[in-house]
Amino acid sequence: MLRLATLFVKSGVTKIRLTGGEPTVRKGIVDIVGSLNKLRRYGLKSIGMTSNGLALHRRLPLLVENGLTHLNLSLDTLDPFKFELITRRRGHDAVLKALDMALALPLASVKLNVVVIKNLNDSEVLDFIDMTKDKPFSVRFIEFMPFTGNKWDKKKMVESSELLERIRARHPNVQRASDELNDTARSWIIPGHEGSFGFISSMSDHFCASCNRLRLTADGQVKVCLFDANEVSLRDKLRAGASDEEILETIGRAVADKQEKHAGMEDIDVVTNRPMILIGGRTRLFPLARPPSQHIHAYMIPTHALPAGTLRLYNTAAHLTHLDEHGRASMVDVSNKEATRRSATASGRIFIPKAAYHLVTSSYPLEEHSREQNTENVGVAKARRKGNALTVAQLAAIMGAKQTSTLIPLCHPLSLSKINVSLVPEVIESASGRTHSILCTATVACEGKTGVEMEALTAVSVGLLTVWDMLKAVAGKDMEIGGIMVTDKSGGRSGDFHR
Repeated sequence: MLRLATLFVKSGVTKIRLTGGEPTVRKGIVDIVGSLNKLRRYGLKSIGMTSNGLALHRRLPLLVENGLTHLNLSLDTLDPFKFELITRRRGHDAVLKALDMALALPLASVKLNVVVIKNLNDSEVLDFIDMTKDKPFSVRFIEFMPFTGNKWDKKKMVESSELLERIRARHPNVQRASDELNDTARSWIIPGHEGSFGFISSMSDHFCASCNRLRLTADGQVKVCLFDANEVSLRDKLRAGASDEEILETIGRAVADKQEKHAGMEDIDVVTNRPMILIGGRTRLFPLARPPSQHIHAYMIPTHALPAGTLRLYNTAAHLTHLDEHGRASMVDVSNKEATRRSATASGRIFIPKAAYHLVTSSYPLEEHSREQNTENVGVAKARRKGNALTVAQLAAIMGAKQTSTLIPLCHPLSLSKINVSLVPEVIESASGRTHSILCTATVACEGKTGVEMEALTAVSVGLLTVWDMLKAVAGKDMEIGGIMVTDKSGGRSGDFHR
């Protein structure tokens, strides 16, 4: 992400916005903002974030200290009960708390994003306007947009022009405000109000001609328009070892394919276009703000002027080795390969609460089990009766590696010559606090015709699941498994690999 951000900024990007899903749940988000802030020497002017605000107030001061300059909070209702209905969780007070904290911090801009849906929250528009009377932030009313999974219905959309008429009926002195260059919102002010409001009219009055945003998804795909299902993979280029020049060329081709405007409401693709939670929030991950002489629309080229297939950089079924030419599952034929020494190492981590960590790292009582109920809680007693958690998990991981071909349908049975598994308790210190975890690492080797990456991954997965089972009486629903990946590989035609 930092490499791509550097390339974008060196190419003229002056603003980066982090969105999601929810960016505050990303581990190391404060450090990421700090790293992006170092790009100011290349021309970066601002770092923004769009957040649901549920967990933001704890991190916001550090985020601002590390370089955050702009904040957009998503809040679709001022009714706590309706909030829980819309979001399927509590937290209305947390969002308002984050808003108040943001207004007290030295942020260049604070905005509230409100997606307006007819008969759900459109009656609250004037209530949001009232909030701007004594608070210096901007409310942005966003037209309901079509994406997979959001139950798009044209009848649910309220056009911005209709909302403006409602506001004008109560505030006839409303005035048009000047917009920032390439801004997606049309801004308005009410004399006497500290704040302002605006409309993002993506559907009824699109702003395609001045839009200069690019979006980079969490899985490394560039989208030049939210309403365009086409995506161009930078992740595959990075993994293939592409140079900076090759990556920039790929980005340039994607921008050149940007259409003059998106389709009308009736023709927008809501089937293959990814939902917002998989794209990057309601706005964007990397909004591209070029100097006036480098607007993206200057790069627009009619589609017919481009060579056919130039921008289709996807993996297709034909390249998946476990599918035949008809798309059916098929085990890879390795009969013509020579047996060579192969090795793979994988790792993963389970995050556990502090109490479970101390239980795992404390000495194990060998006797007097009958007195445990009097001195310890029932959960601890149950966990200890299962034996040494890490030893059991280590054995389970070894067994899992040996059973990989039974568990994963198209894996070849292999005669493994080595399985080493370690489980190491670790305390991780970060800007957001202290977390307790157990790192599982597995190295598997064989003399065979195919690699042992799957065996290493299976060992780690089974080992971590066993830790979960051993500690569930104490840790319950507070555990989280993640970060399972191959870290090293040697042998085979594809050569050695180190992450």
